[in-house]
Amino acid sequence: MTKSALAAAVRWHASWPAWLLGSLLAAYTVGLLLKGDAESELFDNVAATLTRWLPAIVCWLALLRVGRRRGEMILATAGITVNAVADSYFYFVVHNSGAPPFPSPADAGYLVFYTLMLGALGVLVHRQLRGLPRTVLLDCAVGASGTATLLVVMLGPLAESATDGPETLGGTIVTAYAVLDILLAAALAGLATSRGLFVGRRWMLLVTGLAVFTGADITYFLTDSGALSLPRAPLEIAWAGGLALIALWVHASGRPEGARSRAPLAGSALLMPGLATAAGLAVLILGTRTHVSTLAVVLAALTMTLATVPLAFRQRVLRHQARTDELTGLPNRRALYSEATVRLAAASGTGTALLLMDLDRFKEVNDSLGHDVGDRLLIQVGLRLTRQLGPGDLLSRLGGDEFAVLLARADPDDAVITAIVLRAAIAETFMLEGIALQTNVSIGIACYPDQGDDLGGLLRKADMAMYKAKSSRTGYHVYTSADDSDFGTRLRTLHELRVAIKTDQLVLHYQPKLELTTGEVRGVEALVRWNHPYRGLLQPGDFLSLVEEAGLMHEMTHVLLAQALDQAAVWMLRQIRLSISVNLSPSSLLDAALPERIASMLEARGLPASVLILEITEEYLMQDYDLARASLTRLRATGVRISIDDFGTGYSSLAYLRDLPIDELKLDRSFLTPMQDDPRAAALVASTIDLAHSLDLRMVAEGVETADALSELSLFGCDQAQGYFISRPVPAGELAAWLTARGASFRTEETEEDVHAAT
Repeated sequence: MTKSALAAAVRWHASWPAWLLGSLLAAYTVGLLLKGDAESELFDNVAATLTRWLPAIVCWLALLRVGRRRGEMILATAGITVNAVADSYFYFVVHNSGAPPFPSPADAGYLVFYTLMLGALGVLVHRQLRGLPRTVLLDCAVGASGTATLLVVMLGPLAESATDGPETLGGTIVTAYAVLDILLAAALAGLATSRGLFVGRRWMLLVTGLAVFTGADITYFLTDSGALSLPRAPLEIAWAGGLALIALWVHASGRPEGARSRAPLAGSALLMPGLATAAGLAVLILGTRTHVSTLAVVLAALTMTLATVPLAFRQRVLRHQARTDELTGLPNRRALYSEATVRLAAASGTGTALLLMDLDRFKEVNDSLGHDVGDRLLIQVGLRLTRQLGPGDLLSRLGGDEFAVLLARADPDDAVITAIVLRAAIAETFMLEGIALQTNVSIGIACYPDQGDDLGGLLRKADMAMYKAKSSRTGYHVYTSADDSDFGTRLRTLHELRVAIKTDQLVLHYQPKLELTTGEVRGVEALVRWNHPYRGLLQPGDFLSLVEEAGLMHEMTHVLLAQALDQAAVWMLRQIRLSISVNLSPSSLLDAALPERIASMLEARGLPASVLILEITEEYLMQDYDLARASLTRLRATGVRISIDDFGTGYSSLAYLRDLPIDELKLDRSFLTPMQDDPRAAALVASTIDLAHSLDLRMVAEGVETADALSELSLFGCDQAQGYFISRPVPAGELAAWLTARGASFRTEETEEDVHAAT
């Protein structure tokens, strides 16, 4: 059997009862409409009985599939079967007798049907509402009691009139009908009020079927008592339709469940309690002006009482929610401020400490993996921190990726020990969506009362200490008075840096890369500088760490890539064909849109992809090899070349050289300095160059500062070299003059196809 045929068979198996019951109900409805008031024993008895037995057969077939595991299905199947037996007796025995007796055995079957269906609802409600808040259960009770109040007002007098005089079995049966109608309607109203049920197509089938059936029964009760005037045909159709819907629910419950969602039925979670409360109030007011049964007044009073009880719960819940972080379930900033006054006063004799924590590079997680992964990371961070703290410590999430811990009793040494423990816990790998993710936390520590006599002061000092820990990469830092000036300088520099990125204060200087075999210059490395309006030309070490901390690396990378490619396009127009190497930070590589952005930037300038070389530090590759491989593969697919910077400093396996899509290695300067005086260092450089060539990789040596180093690298077969001995990084205009002074020829590394594509 083909997959399509199998799928069709599965769909038919799932939908045949709906088609069969729907067709029967449609035919029955048409027959009743065409028959009108005419008597037809065959149609009145046989067709009506068939509409009762076919749902029972569907239920039994479903029950045979699941066995005895589902109590609600057993009760519902038994109820529909008992109702079919009772209706058969009624149509073929009671209905055809000259004077139909009341009560009859059929009435016993109808009452049993109600009881069994109430039992089925009870099983479902017990399973579905388990563990839900008490306010949900109270809302259900309000809806049920309010509905019962209305029905008692409507049906109570009719039941009382039917039982006037000596107590008879008939009067008892009428009262039982009224009570069961009221109970079933009240149960349905309670279900409709619930905000915690798993609602879907199956629940709607059951609730709608029972509502239709019960509504028809209540209407019949009012019609039979003379309170309403309605032909019997619509009631017969409603009874048959209600049973069909219940049978479809039983059939659907026998199949595996799909996705479910917790939601109120038909949007009635707020509407039903309000209507029920209004009904109870109306009955109480009506009782002051006319006679209302005692039971109706009691139910109305119960409804009003139950409606007021959730208000107290909700107030407590709202207070709890106002002090709780919605994502992690931890106390929030409001809770911290509320608790701090009491706790700090209690600790005045012994002192305590506030630890302010901020996840390192959390913005990269959100930008590269999505905010849902970032949220799950925050939840796991909260759990790990909680497990490391004592029962008297208060952990709170202040917002974003900031957490705070108010220690119960601690001196500065205790606070430092706690900070070390917390950092160790967060440093362990997180598994999120199958991704191994590593992060860390920077912690600022402020001690009470020496560094602040209230929470506001402690938070300010801890904030300064935290950013000191970030900038110094120490992981944690205890506040000192010197941090005040450092913090002010940092804030000012951060503001200036944001302005610099937007106003082209960041500029590129270019350092030539010399071909050792020919003496030509075929490429340059672009190195960023900050042309500060007051402090002059700043080196990368003066501001790059702040760029990372502030989450500005994506924006800065885009600006610098645009500058580098603009310069490459200018050089190409002047027939100066140079490749440009641009350094990418680990945070830039986490930008999922980077490959597409680079490809579009190259295309917009008419540049071949091979003009751009992206330099990645070896340290990044070792942090998360799988993620690095995926990022580099996507970048390499655009046609740009990949270079590994600072090669040899990662202290890691060289297996990645075989697996990663890379084109060249840049030998770190630390290997060149001892090369001239140490034969073993020289041998290491020579073997590293041979290793690169054996893997068909180019080798570039950086940090060349002497003629002897350049000569030895040439002898070892190194491909390119760069360093102060050759040229310092210079602006583009000075580079052109330098190249002219050298009399260098500018030959490109691109193939003829690349040159043709560029022109």
